[in-house]
Amino acid sequence: MSAKPSIKKAVLAYSGGLDTSVILKWLQDEYQCEVVTFTADIGQGEEVEPVRGKAEALGVKEIYIDDLTEEFVADYVYPMFRANTVYEGEYLLGTSIARPLIAKRMVEIANETGADAISHGATGKGNDQIRFELGAYALKPGVHVIAPWREWDLLSREKLMAYAEKHGIEVDFNKGKKSPYSMDANLLHISYEGGILEDPWAEAEEDMWRWTVSPENAPDEPTYIELTYKRGDIVAIDGREMTPAGILSELNRLGSENGIGRLDIVENRYIGMKSRGCYETPGGTIMLRAHRAMESLTLDREVAHLKDELMPRYAQLIYNGYWWSPEREMMQQMIDASQTFVNGVVRVKLYKGNVDIVGRKSDDSLFDEAIATFEDDEGAYDHKDADGFIKLNALRLKMQAHRRK
Repeated sequence: MSAKPSIKKAVLAYSGGLDTSVILKWLQDEYQCEVVTFTADIGQGEEVEPVRGKAEALGVKEIYIDDLTEEFVADYVYPMFRANTVYEGEYLLGTSIARPLIAKRMVEIANETGADAISHGATGKGNDQIRFELGAYALKPGVHVIAPWREWDLLSREKLMAYAEKHGIEVDFNKGKKSPYSMDANLLHISYEGGILEDPWAEAEEDMWRWTVSPENAPDEPTYIELTYKRGDIVAIDGREMTPAGILSELNRLGSENGIGRLDIVENRYIGMKSRGCYETPGGTIMLRAHRAMESLTLDREVAHLKDELMPRYAQLIYNGYWWSPEREMMQQMIDASQTFVNGVVRVKLYKGNVDIVGRKSDDSLFDEAIATFEDDEGAYDHKDADGFIKLNALRLKMQAHRRK
């Protein structure tokens, strides 16, 4: 095993929980380095300021607690939804899309404080270690990355708790019943793994879900909303303009009340294993359906189809941690260019877990009622033109038929 690099200062992604509190002390002891803590508020719904006292108790002098919620939605969630991004047909990438922002801010803090390393609490089995580290290396090639879960032998909760007790680390062990699930939350979603979910046949318990009511218990009356789009992004709900984070928060509220956004899937991790996870993405589920509806009215056919062909690759790049790659950035420029005329209003009906599109309108619409009508189009379309079109497209099919004979 290679010798540990000499580290003077490390920036730690710090939540204040058991894992990262142990990591903080472990870094100080194992690497004899100064530790800078970084805690991001990306809309996870928990108070983040209390981590300051926990970090100070462990001797940390440089403590960063940043509200990144608006940046998260405006610069990461919105660009991703312009592409109608879905991984493996279902997953809306709620965890994946938060990681490049956290990596970026860690690198910025490393540059500000003169740190020569970053550290995180992602395990050696998951995707997050890849996402954090690919992002860090893309933005600061010479940075050292310390991933304790790949180095230490504290591979169980019991060992972590024993380490914390031995070193006098205060951890909130007894705040009510501990959830059996490993959870991650931000303004876009909340995820659940572990516990009974490790059996793909076992149904998730109803009390697991934190955000959404069950569709069965959702209101018996539908909720109608109108979403205003400008260049592919929602800028207003029911005519009321809001910031990107404000819009996602409101869509989360409306979606949760109507039982929208629950997902139970088995996904393919980049590291090579399958994983069963459950997700709640109420606002994102509404955003996806509504954006496709707006594009259906305003995008050229071939542009729309090309976007659909590229989307799985784009989704895979985000899932696998390549947000900061040149190919993702190239694709983003193309996706953003396609949104120039994705402007207008979509009317959405929310009802017992369903998101139904019931209306759409746009000054940039390519829908021509005079051509599309089943009534007399008064010469807007010559039906005879279809004869030659069909015969030309049938030519190669006829030649194939002759060859078969």
